[in-house]
Amino acid sequence: MDQTETQRRGLILINTGPGKGKTTAALGTALRAAGNGMRVLVLQFLKGSWHYGELDSIARLAPDMEIRQLGRGFVKVGGAEADPEDLALVADAWRVSAEAIASGEYDLIVLDEINYAISYGMLDPEVVAKVLQDRPEMLHVILTGRSAHPTLVALADTVTEMREVKHAYQKGILAQKGIEF
Repeated sequence: MDQTETQRRGLILINTGPGKGKTTAALGTALRAAGNGMRVLVLQFLKGSWHYGELDSIARLAPDMEIRQLGRGFVKVGGAEADPEDLALVADAWRVSAEAIASGEYDLIVLDEINYAISYGMLDPEVVAKVLQDRPEMLHVILTGRSAHPTLVALADTVTEMREVKHAYQKGILAQKGIEF
């Protein structure tokens, strides 16, 4: 096998950290991939109750790029028991994700906010790692969300941590259409 063949393979990328821009960076990479003729799937684990601008943009790129919201919005955290409905939605989102990863139909899959589902104890990181290890050789996968699990960080090829330096919300400025959603 020549060096070129060993250099070309699917990557696992993680966008994590407390700063803004994890999903936005993943969507930028997804847009780049679609522009290069790659088939892209974006699966949003927790989002579902708000209308995000990326839904309309990605719909215009079909069939090369597809997005699915698999949650119902924000989930309760911080000592509260996870709502059984949220647990069921995360389990279903993972089933959809694992099937898509194994399908061979895509060149890039974004698992948006999966790190939250894992850090909230709603999804087993070992199960996720196993599916990622067994994925098709050329499939790229991006995982987003704060608090990326150490097992997945160790498995990833590239990990980017966003950190907040300053945020408009600290001045009382609410989320802006087209910027945050």
